[in-house]
Amino acid sequence: MTSIGWRFDHSYARLPEVMFARAAPARARAPKLVLFNHALARSLGLDATAADPQALAATFSGAALPEGSLPIAQAYAGHQFGHFAMLGDGRALLVGEHLCPDGQRVDIQFKGSGPTPFSRRGDGRAALGPMLREYVISEAMHALGIPTTRSLAVVATGEAVFRESLLDGAVLTRVAGSHLRVGTFEYVAARNEPELLTALTDYTIARHYPECAAAERPALALLEAVIDRQAALIVEWLRVGFIHGVMNTDNMSLCGETIDYGPCAFLERYDPGTAFSSIDHAKRYAFNNQPSIAQWNLARFAEALLPAIDSDPDQALALAEAAINRFADLYRARQVDMMRNKLGLSGEVEGDEALISDFLDWMRDADADYTNSFSMLGSGHIDPARLTADPRLATWHARWQARLRDGSEPM
Repeated sequence: MTSIGWRFDHSYARLPEVMFARAAPARARAPKLVLFNHALARSLGLDATAADPQALAATFSGAALPEGSLPIAQAYAGHQFGHFAMLGDGRALLVGEHLCPDGQRVDIQFKGSGPTPFSRRGDGRAALGPMLREYVISEAMHALGIPTTRSLAVVATGEAVFRESLLDGAVLTRVAGSHLRVGTFEYVAARNEPELLTALTDYTIARHYPECAAAERPALALLEAVIDRQAALIVEWLRVGFIHGVMNTDNMSLCGETIDYGPCAFLERYDPGTAFSSIDHAKRYAFNNQPSIAQWNLARFAEALLPAIDSDPDQALALAEAAINRFADLYRARQVDMMRNKLGLSGEVEGDEALISDFLDWMRDADADYTNSFSMLGSGHIDPARLTADPRLATWHARWQARLRDGSEPM
């Protein structure tokens, strides 16, 4: 097997064994390398430029595991469309944590690598189309400056997977800050084991938020840090019109990355009620619901953390509720700042929020394209005929021009 510079550690596997299950990837029949992200590999301190493509296919399909790897399936739970379930990695394996030259630790996960002890009735496989989709969208999100898991490789397995029809099978190699989720803590809370909660809390703080360790209440500081990071992430989604589609608690990463690219999409026509999941009939995860769903998910995280926040249940609840209630203000402040940037507004003026909301309302009512509407403003020129034909846009445009010119709106 060709060595490309792996440096594996397995800190998660040093947690109590109820947090994972050992498993091995299914051996692919005829693995073939479809995509390999050399730029990402270089940023991780890996060099596959001279590697044989077939050797890479064997490695990234799981047929020939990298030296030092220790594949495990992680245990977690989650609220899926509001309903609690015990889950776990049913079609993914954490191969190990790669230590980058800059000291960063990242999870290397094979997705679609076969059944695990958490697969239940699933086959543990993935289809090529969705894996290519995750590769493309996750890398696009990264290029847009949005915290996200990354995609290192896609390998076709040479085997068919049955969904609604027979599809080509594939394995995606996902790179993540970690796969710790709100659902990881929900799993521990469901087990009602205080020592396990302490171990997971300490691990999460050490891995992602070491500054919280010195706080008077480290678990509360952890909650507040995750809240802040999620508020920032949701605003970044809205900046580019991204709809995640499946904001279950097991898909909320504690390190603040976008994770799990299922029925996700980007807005075209600006309809804030847009949802893309075929099973989200109530539009729970629609574009405009994402901030409130994030807060709901964070409340589930807070519930799981309560015994670690304070030994007095009433005090723990009061502290957690206060932290969760700050989410809306954190999100709103960031969202307004983001929209100011999109509209080219410098500084803060009292009428900015009205200017922002009026433009969004115009886009909605005019069936305007979200990205192209901002691009139109950014171009510095709008066809006068368009303004003549749309008095509402013309009035807003005059207000916007005045704000750009002298920092205030016309009377």
